[in-house]
Amino acid sequence: MAEPVTIARPYAEAVYKLAREKNALAQWSDALANLDAVVGDARVQAIIGDPNVSAQQLEGLVLGVIGDNLDAAVANEARSFMQVLVQNSRLELTPHIRGVYESLKREHEGTLEASVISALPISDEQVKALVATLETKFKRKITAKVEIDPQLIGGVKIVVGDKVIDATVRGRLDAMATALTH
Repeated sequence: MAEPVTIARPYAEAVYKLAREKNALAQWSDALANLDAVVGDARVQAIIGDPNVSAQQLEGLVLGVIGDNLDAAVANEARSFMQVLVQNSRLELTPHIRGVYESLKREHEGTLEASVISALPISDEQVKALVATLETKFKRKITAKVEIDPQLIGGVKIVVGDKVIDATVRGRLDAMATALTH
């Protein structure tokens, strides 16, 4: 069985190509975020897998929830895209489609996304300073997503693409434990 992201990639690439042609990258980003929010709801998740709910009913439900939240520039295409996902039983791939689309969009815009995981809350000034340092290091524009994980004990862990910078107390303790046991 293929990985979900492998199945999602052609859908994401098709949306990305359409968005580039129409110069609507941001609008499609919003449309996919709306669809992802609807599909991510536990009540909708239960209906997606229900064999007693027809594709038309599921389509009507999702369109009803999304309502007028779609930008007029992409509304018709976004509705058609959602219908294709429902008809092909691929609606549950929406988070993967959105992830691949956002990666393609960031690559086009020349930006990278950094995931900053901290043991304690980080101020906006600290995030800005960290982003500036990362932009210098990677020579690209960086957008940061901050998460709090108290299990890190202290410090910060930064993930940019496939690069990981682990400056956490937990990471140092794990490294010391490994060094002592080998």
